This record gives sequence, structure tokens and C-alpha cells, in this order.
Amino acid sequence: MSLRTDRIANQLQEEISRVLRDEVTDHRIKMVTVLRVDVAPDLSNAVVGWSLFEKDGEPDFDEIDEIESGLESAASYIRRKIAASLNLRRTPALRFNYDPSLRLAGETMEILQEIADDREAEEEPTNVEET
Repeated sequence: MSLRTDRIANQLQEEISRVLRDEVTDHRIKMVTVLRVDVAPDLSNAVVGWSLFEKDGEPDFDEIDEIESGLESAASYIRRKIAASLNLRRTPALRFNYDPSLRLAGETMEILQEIADDREAEEEPTNVEET
């Protein structure tokens, strides 16, 4: 990507996040985090990578499909809001894709913590005196 498309992608990410947080009222869209926006060089399309922060484990496929459906139905509304707030000649069409990287990062951190705990347990000196 060029510097221009990088800058526009960052602006789009901030504005999409703001609109989702403050203005979209669709009950299907909840706890969505916009992770990245990939913009076509001609600004015709933008792919929005999103994830869901879940405290009680990973979301199921039905929940992801429902949220993605809500995002797709809100895409034209979000696009109009972006067009009104950002000074772009062309506002890209938005497509939303679920990105499981937050969930995978959490799982990786749990595994690393388990490994560290196991190593600590192995290295702890025992209090058994040799006679």
C-alpha cells in the first residue's frame, strides 16, 4: 500500500469504529472491534477486518454469522456517515470479514502461561533433606 492508502485506511478504521460504537443501533452488532481496514488503490472498496471480544470463551459460528449479517446491512449507513465526515472524493464500498486473531492471540497467551507455570514448577527446589 502507498502512504496515501495507509493514511486513508487508518482514517476509515477510526471512523468506522466511531460509527459502530456511537451511532449504529442494530441489536446484532455488539462488542465489535475493528482490527484493520484494507483499501483498494482506487478507493473503490475497503475490506474491514473485525473481531469480537468475548470474556466467556469464543463466539459460536451462529453468533459470528448474525453479527456479520448486521454489519453488512449497516454497511451503506456506515458508508454515508464516513462520506459526510471524511473529505474523500470517493468513499469505498465496505465489506466486513471476521478476523479470529484476537481469540487466537488469547489462546496463545494461555498456552504460553501454562508452559511458564510448568517450568516454574519443575525448577522449584524441593524441601526434602538428603540423609
